Amino acid sequence: MPAADVVTRMTYRESIDWLFSTQLFGIKLGLDGPRRLLKEFLAHPAHGVKVLHVAGTNGKGSTCALADSVARASGVRCGLFTSPHLVDFRERIRVMGAEIPEEDCAALIREVRGVCERLDPHPTFFEITLAVAMRWFRERECELIVLETGMGGRLDATTAVPADVCGISAIGMDHAQWLGDTLEAIAREKAGIMVEGKPVVSVPQASGVARVLEMEANERRSPLSWVAGPMQGYPLGLFGEHQKWNAALALDCLHLLGVRLDYEVVRHGLGEVRWPGRFEVVEHDGRTLVLDGAHNPQGVEALVAGWRQRFGGRKASLVFAVASTKEIAPMAAGLAEVASSVHVAPIDSPRAVPAAELAAAFAGGARVHESGVDAVTAALEDSELVLVAGSLFLVGEVKAWMADADRHRGDQ
Repeated sequence: MPAADVVTRMTYRESIDWLFSTQLFGIKLGLDGPRRLLKEFLAHPAHGVKVLHVAGTNGKGSTCALADSVARASGVRCGLFTSPHLVDFRERIRVMGAEIPEEDCAALIREVRGVCERLDPHPTFFEITLAVAMRWFRERECELIVLETGMGGRLDATTAVPADVCGISAIGMDHAQWLGDTLEAIAREKAGIMVEGKPVVSVPQASGVARVLEMEANERRSPLSWVAGPMQGYPLGLFGEHQKWNAALALDCLHLLGVRLDYEVVRHGLGEVRWPGRFEVVEHDGRTLVLDGAHNPQGVEALVAGWRQRFGGRKASLVFAVASTKEIAPMAAGLAEVASSVHVAPIDSPRAVPAAELAAAFAGGARVHESGVDAVTAALEDSELVLVAGSLFLVGEVKAWMADADRHRGDQ
């Protein structure tokens, strides 16, 4: 069968398998490739469509989810692009809260594959995913598109989509091998999402970071404003004091975009937002699990503060795994404060830290397991309260395992 016929007959699973095979092309920072792919794939936003672009180290995904939820509550037809996914690839691409259907996702991947095969260099996994999302948003006639950066900002593929408003969440040490080994260097990369003459909103930052943002905004003649304080007076669907800052950032950005923000819109949008894997509390077999993708020291600090707010002095059986670029020692020290026992495992990633190395970071010791599922199974035997923290890959693995267990119970 000719290669073209094979492509046109690909099922959803075959399409996803091909897409993930493009991870072999690695990470290519730069905008020429994604700009060309968006053009060739007819995936630029239609005239009049607004774009909100959010960068940062911690909270950028939550800010995007909050902005999307409030915009939808206001009646705006909104597309949301985030990464990574936890269980299903389609989580990355949503319109009005609904994931892209499998059939449509497969059709777009089949089409973009044909475009990719005539491009040199071949687009990366992330570039292709962005192009599929942008094309879907165009086909679904979205009025607002909310984009979460993948990594950095200046050379991230999402920056190939011109933004009308840019949001900057909390900046900390992040992907140092790509973005730089100081906060100021990382801030400069994050600030690269700024667009000439377009407004920028940031949460309060460390003094050095704030100075970088001010200089970058000045150079681009982009009006820079700062979130005045955390959101107060509204119920929030996301737990933790830090989420109140993310909510305030989201609302400031939406205001600049001209979205209607009356009391009922804000109350409904903030109250109904869901963002799995961020202090997500679930029940499983009579036990309580908290799933949180805290993967750097700042994230762990917010997680521990939220834990004490929710559970007081209670401790949990901890399941922990991270990628090799993360700062393990300070995370282990923070998490140990709320852990009665520790279980560690590698994540399914070439960058995974060996479990023995993770265990060595905990002064009180840790049990080593071959997989996240093995670790959480053992943790559930230890305690009725389990904390799964670290990499979102670990959180996704545990969520998939729980969903599979629930399906099997339903079949019996």
